[in-house]
Amino acid sequence: MSLLIDSFTVELRRGTLTLAVLSQLDRPQYGYSLVERLEQAGVSIEQNTLYPLLRRLKKQELVTSSWDTSKSRPRKYYVISNYGNEIFEQLKKEWLTLATELYTLLSGDNQE
Repeated sequence: MSLLIDSFTVELRRGTLTLAVLSQLDRPQYGYSLVERLEQAGVSIEQNTLYPLLRRLKKQELVTSSWDTSKSRPRKYYVISNYGNEIFEQLKKEWLTLATELYTLLSGDNQE
């Protein structure tokens, strides 16, 4: 049974992680700083999940990236693009609507 729960949990988290990551890229972030920001907000994400997600978002032109080589350790920074921000705002609106609807269903407030 726990494998089934794990599978459903992965499905639930997949879309929400995209939304969470986009929400934190209003200013440039490198991978580790992004993980820290998300974890401070209570959203855990592993680096082996984050980096493929960032690559996909870049390929979809929702984020841009650039290298900072001014320090001893070069870092790749990501930031949301204008197009990504448009998509993020639409997704956020959809999420808020869906969350409200699900809350109503799950709390039993729709019972007559």
